[in-house]
Amino acid sequence: MLFDIPWAIVDLETTGGHIGRDRITEIGLIMLDGDQLRRYQTLVNPLQPIPPFIENMTGISNEMVQAQPPFADIAGALLPMLQGRLLLAHNVRFDYGFLRNEFRRVGLRLQSATLCTVKLSRRLYPQHFKHNLDSIIQRHGLQLPERHRAMADAEALLLFLQAAVAELGEEVVQEAIRQVLAQPELPPGVDAALVDELPDLPGVYTIWGEQDAALYVGRASNVRGKVVSQLAQDGKYGKEPSIQRPIRRIECQETVGELGAHLLEQRLLRELQPFYNHRSRLANDLCSIQLDHGQGEFMRPAIVYADQLDFSRTADLYGLFRSPKEARKVLAEIANGNGLCQSVLGVEALTSRKGAGCAGIGSGRCRGACIGKEAAPQHNMRLMQALARIKVKPWPFPSPVAVVETDEVTGVAVEHVFDRWCYLGSRAAGEQALAGTPSFDIDTYKLLDAYLKKPAEGSSLRLLG
Repeated sequence: MLFDIPWAIVDLETTGGHIGRDRITEIGLIMLDGDQLRRYQTLVNPLQPIPPFIENMTGISNEMVQAQPPFADIAGALLPMLQGRLLLAHNVRFDYGFLRNEFRRVGLRLQSATLCTVKLSRRLYPQHFKHNLDSIIQRHGLQLPERHRAMADAEALLLFLQAAVAELGEEVVQEAIRQVLAQPELPPGVDAALVDELPDLPGVYTIWGEQDAALYVGRASNVRGKVVSQLAQDGKYGKEPSIQRPIRRIECQETVGELGAHLLEQRLLRELQPFYNHRSRLANDLCSIQLDHGQGEFMRPAIVYADQLDFSRTADLYGLFRSPKEARKVLAEIANGNGLCQSVLGVEALTSRKGAGCAGIGSGRCRGACIGKEAAPQHNMRLMQALARIKVKPWPFPSPVAVVETDEVTGVAVEHVFDRWCYLGSRAAGEQALAGTPSFDIDTYKLLDAYLKKPAEGSSLRLLG
């Protein structure tokens, strides 16, 4: 026995390679429970045309699937055949992704472990360069009646496993399978059941500790994969903080699109103040820079705060900062990089010695505004030019807008409403009430500005009011 649990080889034919837009046209399934082997195959009506290229490659025509059941009609019977099994496929992410999306369209969830036979072939036969199915068939001399049909390709994978066992021995194949299946080990004290039910879907997750303390909030395109990686600290998803405190539960909120995930993550960070999230992301001292024209001839930057001034309705703001320390640091960098006087900009105080200039005079970083060598109009002009690069953009619309994100699999649409860079909340498309706390902050501004420069696929912008 190669596996300790029930397993199945699955192969699909589809209308194309886009996991969201294309549909399944044929399913081939070989199920193995110990020594018992069962087969299931069916054509599926994709409810969309099969492109000529795909028809020529697979031999499955529009006429062949016209009278066949759509996936929704077989989903209820098919799910028990797959759920809980180890699913094997050649490039398993493709087949598993298509199946999972088809089940999502009818309100069902498929959650199974997977094994990619491409990876298994590479591990068993590292001396070979190619590991596509045609190469494997040729390499092992597998005899098949046809190719590019679902059951035939599933049979090819079964023959490949049998050939590998015959050539290398069952123990070698089992060890290779264990290595391919190897999952990051959870640290002691973390119950595997906490992550088993998390979805392999995009969303925002919250790790909770004792006494309902929020430990960490994160965002992921595959929540379960990222949480396992983070807890095991395997580095697969980048450097995430190691959770050293006891974990009591993990919650996940699935999201429709990337913008919605960012907005939800930001809201939870503000509301929960999780212990392990970077403190700078949780700072609540939003400030900006305005130019003060009232003290002599020189324009002087002044730090202004969002809790004292409505940034969403204030023009001529320069930069958004999480703290006054960050604002002063940027002013110092602007002074040094543009020959401006740090004392005029308020970054440093002048010495009391008569006639002494700022610290930048001696190093040539200041052109002498502090000692009368540079006139105010010239200094002001250069200051305005330097600050122009960080000026907060004016709101580009005559009214509030809704960014509409649509799940291309389920068709569910969500609207995220903004006005004057302020996030007002989110709602299901067509609803009036908004969920979420209205806020103007640096993260929302940057997020929406980036979206407007490059709108995400599957989203649209709608003017309101």
